[in-house]
Amino acid sequence: MSRRRSVLVAPGSDRRKLTKALQSGADEVVLDLEDAVTPAHKADARALVVEAINSVAPAPRTTIAVRINSIDSPWAADDLAALARSGSGLSSVVVPKVQGAADLEVAAAGLAGHGATLQALIETPSGLTFLDDICGAVDELDGLIIGYADLGAELGREPGLPSQRWAAIQDRVLIAARTAGIAATDGPHLATADDDEFRFATRWVRELGFDGKWVIHPRQIEYVTAEFTPSAEAVDRARRILTALEDAAALGAGAAQLDGQMLDEAVAVSARRTLAKVEERTDV
Repeated sequence: MSRRRSVLVAPGSDRRKLTKALQSGADEVVLDLEDAVTPAHKADARALVVEAINSVAPAPRTTIAVRINSIDSPWAADDLAALARSGSGLSSVVVPKVQGAADLEVAAAGLAGHGATLQALIETPSGLTFLDDICGAVDELDGLIIGYADLGAELGREPGLPSQRWAAIQDRVLIAARTAGIAATDGPHLATADDDEFRFATRWVRELGFDGKWVIHPRQIEYVTAEFTPSAEAVDRARRILTALEDAAALGAGAAQLDGQMLDEAVAVSARRTLAKVEERTDV
């Protein structure tokens, strides 16, 4: 599973912006063929994105994803066909407005043989209703993303609501992702500033358990990356927890203690998740 602490979205129709985005240092850059591109420029943007995948080297540890047009649009089939012929620089394809399992089945078939993973953008009531079916649709799926703007419009919610108003939906998406063993990524805060409101929204979803967040401006990358990276203290404690449990198991004990806290497998699960988020993964 790719690291997606910070995910920067860049318009696929703007060579300067997409080139700059690929050097931004975000964990993943999503080159957008959907909302950021007008119908008249879809073909040109598609060609530019494929060219970038094949010729522009991203920053170290940055992966490239592409958001195609929705499966029921006139452009999705051409998007998938072009990406299926692209090089290995393409890591993942984001499928927007996923309504059900069939959308991902179409996307997987269109990319057959490429090796790119799929991510489902959940931004419709139907997508929420059939979320469990979506998560089990194809083996290529490795992430869910919440799309607040479209989902809010379809639900009749006012724009700009604080993060906590979305708690039920955030939990629904997170639980589905964890059940399926895939990543849960929060959608973008719909403003470009790195201000207190943005930081609260980021911290909120990190505390809920999300793996990362989309951003729409490079100035937001640093804070998001830091927020979703465990501190040195947290990493050290996670390692000590697992060591204590291993030592207890070697002595035939099912539980252990560390700093006055009882440790068991539930605590170990949390520790392993912490270690899985650090740069050098561990199988401890």
